[in-house]
Amino acid sequence: MRNELRKLKIQARNNLSFEERDKFSQQIVEKILLSGAYQKAQNIMIYRAIKGEVDLSALEVTAQKEGKTLYYPLCISKTEMIALSPRKYLPEGQTAWKKGAFGIMEPVRENSIEIAPEELDMVICPCTVFDGHGGRMGMGAGYYDRYLTKCLNACVVAVAFEVQKTHSVPMEEWDIRMDMVFTERNIY
Repeated sequence: MRNELRKLKIQARNNLSFEERDKFSQQIVEKILLSGAYQKAQNIMIYRAIKGEVDLSALEVTAQKEGKTLYYPLCISKTEMIALSPRKYLPEGQTAWKKGAFGIMEPVRENSIEIAPEELDMVICPCTVFDGHGGRMGMGAGYYDRYLTKCLNACVVAVAFEVQKTHSVPMEEWDIRMDMVFTERNIY
């Protein structure tokens, strides 16, 4: 049931045109920037979009201009991830980013600063499926759900396109509910 729903909603997301995804991503970013949770946050964990996910690159630009510190996930084992902020100034020949195992651009651990999960003020999660009650499903590996249990002081939100909404996400006991879900049309 969960895998079928995940596949269905990934397909719905992938059926959006590039122009629609770009436009909707901009609308989602605008909603986040206006939110009290974002405005109060200093240390924010976001992600780099792949495979049709909501693109947060406009948020990256604005947050950096506003002096906020952005952190990105890095999977360090089959079950664990950490949050890293790539250093801006590195010696010549060194880089802060590399392509990871899943084809995702990820921070280079040695050239980044790690933050303890409880020091994050806001975590913005990608998702495949969501509902209007904070239910969220990711890709199925559970990295975010395990990490979010340690984010004791963060406002935890998901971003998705409206086509990814379902009536009710079949939640498991380990699934973490979101404080908010931002789409191009609504904030749930």
